[in-house]
Amino acid sequence: MLPLQPGPQQDSWQLRGDNSAALYQRCRNFESAAGCNWLVPYAVGAPDDHGGNGLCVACNLDRTIPDLSLEDNRQLWGKFETAKRRLVAQLLALGLPVASRVNQDPARGLAFDFLRTPPGGPRVMTGHADGIITLDIEEADDATREATRAALREPYRTLLGHCRHEVGHYYWDRLIRDTPWLGDYRALFGDERQDYAGALRRNYEQGPPADWAQRFVSGYAGCHPWEDWAETWAHYLHMVDTLDTALSFGLDADEVEIDGEPFGPGALWRPDDAGAAPFLEFINSWIQLTSVLNELSRSMGQPDFYPFVLSRAVVGKLQFVHLVIRAARAENHKNRS
Repeated sequence: MLPLQPGPQQDSWQLRGDNSAALYQRCRNFESAAGCNWLVPYAVGAPDDHGGNGLCVACNLDRTIPDLSLEDNRQLWGKFETAKRRLVAQLLALGLPVASRVNQDPARGLAFDFLRTPPGGPRVMTGHADGIITLDIEEADDATREATRAALREPYRTLLGHCRHEVGHYYWDRLIRDTPWLGDYRALFGDERQDYAGALRRNYEQGPPADWAQRFVSGYAGCHPWEDWAETWAHYLHMVDTLDTALSFGLDADEVEIDGEPFGPGALWRPDDAGAAPFLEFINSWIQLTSVLNELSRSMGQPDFYPFVLSRAVVGKLQFVHLVIRAARAENHKNRS
């Protein structure tokens, strides 16, 4: 969050206390149903970094938005945009490449289609294909989302979770496919060349493997290696964001006393990695923090804050995601230098 003061030009802003001449303007979606509070470089009739359309880096990812003449659509889209901004802010903080498929990188960029099932169908399906993430805005209706969660017997279903999961598929294409990581990915997660449609059908008809809790972060992760990656990726983003937030408020997991054996190097995919010790500290801090947060939720009669249990196999996969992101951050930094 940045304090602003009016700039010398109409509708321009400066950062309070900033002595540079940098000027900003509000994202064009500030007064829309998206309610975006991000800034873009000030430009009058000149292209800016996001296509010259007055949209911030997050809003510029939108390829399709719903009919905003309908009040219900405005409210549902606005909720999803709030979740998407948090996602994009985290992706940028992690140093991952974020470019719009709409007007920046048509070959490898990212874009969102926010759709709603028309009367009589066909049903909008949330998913990812070739850089385009499709989201059913009806998921932003709390009653609809909860009914779907209960029907699918999921312990957790949120808008931010959808965004993090689907963008995981996008980054699999960017960071794993056709890269040196692919062999290690297949060794850990499985061979993604197996029949995807058949795997999803079996999952919905028969449920997850009986031993899924020992091998996967969620039941759905057990249906196919692509979904295992996307679920593990999403959980990694959950963990990083939540722990960062806790630390920003002065909460220290080291002060939490929870009975239990912490994970050791044997749970890691690469225990000899130079960053293995800090990563283990990250994992064990997460378990301590969520143990407390789950107890607090129960004290209020609410479902568990984090209704999952991390197994040794999952910790190894999380380290793999961590190392892939670390390498991607270094590569992205090099490309920008």
